[in-house]
Amino acid sequence: MKKGIHPKYVECVITCSCGHEVKTRSTKPKIKVEICSKCHPFFTGKQKIVDTEGRVEKYRRKYKR
Repeated sequence: MKKGIHPKYVECVITCSCGHEVKTRSTKPKIKVEICSKCHPFFTGKQKIVDTEGRVEKYRRKYKR
């Protein structure tokens, strides 16, 4: 490996919006994510609607019965 061209590999804390934290190593010291394995519906079996820019509310207003 060439010296001086590679980024520093430091300890990293990945934080989810649900509050779950995972410690690992990365080139960045902190990473923030919206969904992790503790709150993702595929792993939990619970449906969680992730609304970006009000799309779910727009759909519900449009097709309100």
